[in-house]
Amino acid sequence: MIEQRYPGYRPQAALPAGPELVAALDFRRLPKVLLHEHLDGGVRPQTVIDLSKEVGYQGLPTEDAGELAQWFHRGAQRGNLVEYLEGFAHTIAVMQTKEGLERVAYEYIEDMARDGVIHTEVRFAPVFHHEKGLSDDEVLEAVTQGLERGRREYGVTWGLIICAMRDRTDSLEAAELAIRWREKGVVGFDLAGGEYGHPPKRHLEAFQAIHRANFRLTIHAGEAFGPESIWQALQYCGTHRLGHATRLLEDMSLQEDGSWKLGKLAQYIIDRRIPLEMCLSSNLHTGACSSIEGHPFPIFYQAGFRVCLNTDDRLMSDTELSKELTIATETFGLSLMDLEKLTVNAVKSSFAPYAERVSLIHNRVLPAYAVLFAELNLRAFSGEFGDAG
Repeated sequence: MIEQRYPGYRPQAALPAGPELVAALDFRRLPKVLLHEHLDGGVRPQTVIDLSKEVGYQGLPTEDAGELAQWFHRGAQRGNLVEYLEGFAHTIAVMQTKEGLERVAYEYIEDMARDGVIHTEVRFAPVFHHEKGLSDDEVLEAVTQGLERGRREYGVTWGLIICAMRDRTDSLEAAELAIRWREKGVVGFDLAGGEYGHPPKRHLEAFQAIHRANFRLTIHAGEAFGPESIWQALQYCGTHRLGHATRLLEDMSLQEDGSWKLGKLAQYIIDRRIPLEMCLSSNLHTGACSSIEGHPFPIFYQAGFRVCLNTDDRLMSDTELSKELTIATETFGLSLMDLEKLTVNAVKSSFAPYAERVSLIHNRVLPAYAVLFAELNLRAFSGEFGDAG
């Protein structure tokens, strides 16, 4: 019961929700857990410019940081995944040296701390960072050094996920790399890239290697292709989490009483508590949904799926996790209890060891929310929110 967890809480107090909660609360104060973000999709614009000069890259459309940010934002908002991914050519092109990779990784953790993120799992494909002669191990050494330097300075814990690409043939090598680095910060393996025409079952050797090593797996599925992609990710590949999975809605049907009937795939996912890594702004920009209001997130959440909210690519989608939670709260009328539940969902879905997940929930998430509940409760009793909530 919430009264037992938070002794100061009184259910008769009218706590704000939806837009009223957005107006009442600084969302950066929320303790957050981010599980789906691409390292090369969240580079600071000024860092892209600085690194382009260091590596001699001439392809940037502008060397003004503000203009470059807007260029990335415009380019990503064309309504399909293929065009959304085009901007990565520039960020990847400048992430080709140990110093550059270490800087990007360190700044990532710094950005997380500023946004109130307490734990993050960030992913990237090392194979794209060989143009200046770096090996996979050198790439990973630089990135993990940057992430760890950030953790020491800001206290944000992290895990690294290695991506293989759907349109390449070296996924087994990527999986073996992830396994080799599992004691040095890598916590899992992912399959990313354009879905259409590149089914996950083409990479079975990689997934089998991950499972033989008792390692962890997440797969982008159901973003640009239908439930078949999700089914393959689960039944052929044995994924532990699903990236996006917006088109799982196609395996659900709305009943006359307003409830949703689950198909066999959706029922399998909800019964086994398979996490859905959802990204509101990115899904709008890639065309996975036609509007934020039409995003299936609230349907999945209210039906009881283990859903968490993420950013995907902060540079491309001009976002951060506080912004994504704000959008969700304002659009779908979330309460502080909803936000707490989404955060706990993210912790439970993390690839961190069990003891670390328990510690995050009981020592970081719940105490911080207890403070926020108490503050809002006092303000509610003072009449600040009227009949809100």
